[in-house]
Formats: sequence, C-alpha cells, structure tokens
Amino acid sequence: MTKSKPQTNESSPTTESTKTTGESTAESNAETNAKPTTEELRAKAEETRQELGETVQSLAEKADVKARAQEKAMAAKQQLDEKTAQARTQLQDKATHAAHLVREKTPEPVRAKAVAASEQIRDKATQVGQLARDKAPEPVLEKASQGVNLARANRTPLFAVTGVLVVTLLVARRVRRSR
Repeated sequence: MTKSKPQTNESSPTTESTKTTGESTAESNAETNAKPTTEELRAKAEETRQELGETVQSLAEKADVKARAQEKAMAAKQQLDEKTAQARTQLQDKATHAAHLVREKTPEPVRAKAVAASEQIRDKATQVGQLARDKAPEPVLEKASQGVNLARANRTPLFAVTGVLVVTLLVARRVRRSR
C-alpha cells in the first residue's frame, strides 16, 4: 500500500486572496454597469442644457459687435460728460475766485466809479436804442430784436464779461497813472 497525502479542507492563502479580489472586482463592475435611473439622466441632461445655454449666451454676447461698440461709445460719452462737468466746475470756481480777488483789490472809489459808469452806459444805450428804433427800417429792427433777445437769454455771462472788462480797464488805467 502506498501512502497518500492527507487532504485538507483549508484553501491556500493565494486562493483566498484571489477570491477576495475577484469578488470586489465583480462588485465594482456591477456598480459601473448598473444603469442610471431616469431621474439621474434627467438631472444630468438639465445640467448639460444649462451649461450649453450659458456658453451660447456668452458666445452671442462676444459676437454682438454692434452692442459692444454701443457700450464703448456710451462709456466714452459718460467719461466725456464727467470731464466736461469737472472742467465747467473748475472754470466757474476760478472765475468766482478771480471776481472776488478783483473786488478785494479794487478800492471802493474805483468800484463806485464803475457802477456810475455802467449806469451812464445803460442810460446812453437806452437813448441810442430809442433813437435807432425811431429811425431804423423794419428788417433792421427785426435783427436788432433778435440780438436783444439773445443778449437777454445770456444775460449773466454778458454781465460777467462786461464787469471783468470794466474792472480790467480801470485797473490798467490806474497802473498806467502810477508809472
């Protein structure tokens, strides 16, 4: 009789590890091969639609050259308006400051003479205007009326310029006398 090797019911360690790895691979394959539910598919489709919509809208905005040009033009116009307003404010401030300086530096007798001279000029202008109205033909009167209306519409700047001219002339005259 020959001796036989006793059989054991235990598996070898390599066989067990293969079983465990094989089972986990099978389970992961089952999970990835599992079909997604319709709700998951709908959610994914909606997400993709939103992303595509945003992309299309972004591309459409970039491709709209006319709208982009209008936006740039509006921005440039606003910037110009701001700079114009700033320059106007600075000019008004400087004019006001200059007027205050002239008022401060001009002695009271000179200012009184300037006021008297402006009253005399106004009276003479009224007399000349009346004489011109009496002797001027109709077309000339119409043009003069338009000029008067324009002067009335721009009264403040006209008075400011006239006042500055009168004061400048008086100061220049005084400087010449002192030399």
